[in-house]
Amino acid sequence: MNKKIFGKKLSRGRSAREALFASLIRSLVLVGKIVTTKTKAKAINGQLGKYIHLAKKGSLGSRRKILAELKNDKKTVSSLFGKKFKSTKIINLPPRKGDNAQMVRIELNEDVPTKTKRS
Repeated sequence: MNKKIFGKKLSRGRSAREALFASLIRSLVLVGKIVTTKTKAKAINGQLGKYIHLAKKGSLGSRRKILAELKNDKKTVSSLFGKKFKSTKIINLPPRKGDNAQMVRIELNEDVPTKTKRS
């Protein structure tokens, strides 16, 4: 009976893993796209989806929750709440030369309102 299965360990302790995820999410929100390994991208994808959903709510409680989980980085949180993100896109890249690790580019898709044609 498997219990308390949370995701990927990535050969790190809990605090180092949380710091890695927070760092990856921070740089992704600020820059818009990052290149990382496939396992790291898959590990932060679900967490980032939760943050995007909370940012769409726009409440003070959701802002404080994201601030707490991203280690009080106000610039990242204001950027996350300032833009309307829709989802993430993971694009496969060639493997890394040093250790043949599968690399991907993860991007944030912005929600662009479509113009409707009036008749």
